[in-house]
Amino acid sequence: MDLNETDLHYLELLSKNYPTIQKASAEIINLYAILNLPKGTEHYMSDIHGEYEAFTHILHNASGVIMRKINEIFKDTMRSNEKKALATLIFYPKRKLKLILRDEQNPAEWYRLTLLRLIEVCRSVSSKYTRSKVRKALPKDFAYVIEELLHEQEVSLNKQDYFNGIIDAIISTKRAKAFIIAICTLIRNLVIDRLHIVGDIYDRGESPDKVMEKLMEHDSIDIQWGNHDVVWMGAALGCETYIATVLRISARYDNLRTIEESYGINILPLATFAMEIYQNDPCEQFHPKLTGNYEYTQKQLDLVSKLHKAITIIQFKLEAQIIKHNPQFEMNDRLLLDKIDYEKGTIILDGITYKLNDTNFPTIDPKNPYKLTPDEKEVIKRLKFSFLNSEKLQKHIKFMFDKGSMYLIYNSNLLYHGCIPLNKDGSFKKIKILGKEYYGKSLVDKLDQIARRCYSNKINHVPSSYEMDYMWYLWSGQYSPLFGKSKMATFERYFIDDKKTHVEVNNPYFAMRDGVKTVDKILTEFNLDPETSHIINGHIPVKYRKGENPVKADGKLIVIDGGLAKAYQPVTGVAGCTLIYNSYGLILVTHKPFLSTKEAIEKDKDIFSSQQILEQNTVRKKVGDTDIGNELKQQIKELEMLLYTYREGLITENYKPKS
Repeated sequence: MDLNETDLHYLELLSKNYPTIQKASAEIINLYAILNLPKGTEHYMSDIHGEYEAFTHILHNASGVIMRKINEIFKDTMRSNEKKALATLIFYPKRKLKLILRDEQNPAEWYRLTLLRLIEVCRSVSSKYTRSKVRKALPKDFAYVIEELLHEQEVSLNKQDYFNGIIDAIISTKRAKAFIIAICTLIRNLVIDRLHIVGDIYDRGESPDKVMEKLMEHDSIDIQWGNHDVVWMGAALGCETYIATVLRISARYDNLRTIEESYGINILPLATFAMEIYQNDPCEQFHPKLTGNYEYTQKQLDLVSKLHKAITIIQFKLEAQIIKHNPQFEMNDRLLLDKIDYEKGTIILDGITYKLNDTNFPTIDPKNPYKLTPDEKEVIKRLKFSFLNSEKLQKHIKFMFDKGSMYLIYNSNLLYHGCIPLNKDGSFKKIKILGKEYYGKSLVDKLDQIARRCYSNKINHVPSSYEMDYMWYLWSGQYSPLFGKSKMATFERYFIDDKKTHVEVNNPYFAMRDGVKTVDKILTEFNLDPETSHIINGHIPVKYRKGENPVKADGKLIVIDGGLAKAYQPVTGVAGCTLIYNSYGLILVTHKPFLSTKEAIEKDKDIFSSQQILEQNTVRKKVGDTDIGNELKQQIKELEMLLYTYREGLITENYKPKS
């Protein structure tokens, strides 16, 4: 074995962790053992859009994995209703316990039986991990007890009294309730090894903040940014255009409570301004889409509508500043306020004159339509202060940057939210950034770098230049990989009744991704083997109702936006789809609408889901077949080199470098 000075220096550093042949050998044996464990289960979710209850339930039931485990373990030894009750307990232990114990005549007996069943489930889901990994996941209060119960069998004659003694002690010390909650949480944490969120956590649904808090409980998680996510990311960084966009969408979808109550952002300056400017305007086109359970008074509805209109006009003005400053974005077609004939109440688009359904524009100067009024400037200044100083929002956005990216390659699968922009002939669309052309992988890499630099500039109080403008382009730019449409027809949807003007033409990618040739081209561009890899995609809801198949290109591309958000369910005909990738293969799970957490707990109602096996491995995948396995193999190689240096006397055991 030929070793150069750099190799020896690195191995000297490695010897600090493994100072003897015995310790290095033990670690090699340990790593080889891990390579032969079954591959961990990956769970893919996309386009959550603030739907906290449905998201949480799917996360807790792991798209049906936990119920399948219960069925495998207990088969015919438990009745169907008992299995459902056990599953619900694992999903919602605190609330289900309260309900069960309210009516249970013999709590001690119920505790004993339930503890034994939960230990059996936990033993099964932990069996594919090393004891070390399971130990790290154990709740501190019960770590020793759970570890003992997992590795001792009740039927073992020598340990039977010991095992039963632990169970009896848990019950007699009145710790059974806390223990059940702890072990249910552990089961949920162990059943999924890696959670992938393929974009769009924010907007539409009413609780994106709660979704973020739930995601932050997971250690092994990654996020591929969606276009709705970058709006909130940019707003948290102080992008005024994004601040206006966040508020407009929140007003449109009846989510201002998230802004005010969850993130503590003061919208009073905007509300006061809107009531003053539009006091006699009914703002009919700006009534919110009322999808929640909150009941408005007429006065509240009027206020939201006026606020909605006020921030929309501000958004159009702020967007124009970015568009004019960046001719390379090729978005002049979105400069529409100067195309309005304010006297006639019409607008000319593509040579056609359309009548506007709302002609009251008190804050627009027809001679200079994109100029903010002094009051508008003051409103956006105060809103920006609130966004920048929302501690909770800043914490959530930091998490988005820490765990997120434009795309991810994981275990030979390529994950991204939107698209890889293509030309009509199927070639990669080239985009110029600071005079240099980028396309395919280089384009998303560059945009990822720009977004991170934008965040770094904010953290280090460095004024952003082009970075913030490109952050905005990610939301609505025609060739943004997160958007991928000809235009964002916001103005048209509000002010023009003719729906032909509302059409947003998709990038050619979305038609071509059905074909194997296109998908193979993209996988190759990202240095993946088209024969063994897949693309996991979100962004545009799959129209199940119209017969659209989420599985495309002979199974090489899978779209997992099935309409988890209620706003999309009339289009999709389902209520979301998720993907499970375990050691046996790939399973696509399609979900029916989730009624409520309350009904799930009280009636043991799980989401009705259908499963489709997309791929089934002839040989069960092991850790050695994964990305982590490749890392472990490299570690083994390095440790074997260290053993060689010990045995050849190139490095002495317990080596201490010269000071």
